[in-house]
Amino acid sequence: MTQQAYEIIGEERNSRWLITCDHASNRVPDGVNGGDLGLPASEMGRHIAYDLGAEGVTRALADLMQAPAILSRFSRLVIDPNRGADDPTLIMKLYDGTLIPANRHITPEEAERRLETYWRPYHDAYEALAARRDNTMIVAIHSFSPKLQGRAPRPWQIGVLHAGDGPYSPALIERLRREPDLCVGDNEPYAGHLPGDAIDQHALQKGRPNTLIELRHDVIETPEQQQAWARRLAPILAEVLSETGI
Repeated sequence: MTQQAYEIIGEERNSRWLITCDHASNRVPDGVNGGDLGLPASEMGRHIAYDLGAEGVTRALADLMQAPAILSRFSRLVIDPNRGADDPTLIMKLYDGTLIPANRHITPEEAERRLETYWRPYHDAYEALAARRDNTMIVAIHSFSPKLQGRAPRPWQIGVLHAGDGPYSPALIERLRREPDLCVGDNEPYAGHLPGDAIDQHALQKGRPNTLIELRHDVIETPEQQQAWARRLAPILAEVLSETGI
């Protein structure tokens, strides 16, 4: 099912797993400044606009795990679905050294319109999927840049973000660190979660088990790499769920 703000795949699947991808797309809808934020294609193809490779991993993982998935259909530069409605970074004006022209002088009315048109429908659909079962396990898929401007290269191929709210993420980190070829981040390349972000809204506030996986986007550039990571992660995620007894 595809809507203006989101796409759901496998809606009929009754798995307890729910795979999410908050930053699946770099699409700028026609209703936002005529479909153009004033940035060249080279900038819209960067991590500032979306999580490169995350959509492909999400689709493959959902299929392998026979789980439903929800994916955003708008760039996080339009409005960030992984921020709270009152977060000052909800609509970015400057990101990793790049000014966003269409956001620079955004009015409160336009910000509210984007909330109503894109952000709220995405979260309403997300919550409806999560609420279908009383034991939903949320796996959020994101990707990160190998290096931000002026920063040191990031060594982790994969990071697991968590808020210390349960045993699953620590157990997942421990299991991934048994893979000899992986450098695994524990709340790296960033720490935990932000108040009002997607995991906070749909997992932490509702007591749902969850984990957030960050993949360095140079290891998931191609469809083949995305599928390979999904094939690698699917049995590990299931194994950890079984071991923790959540």
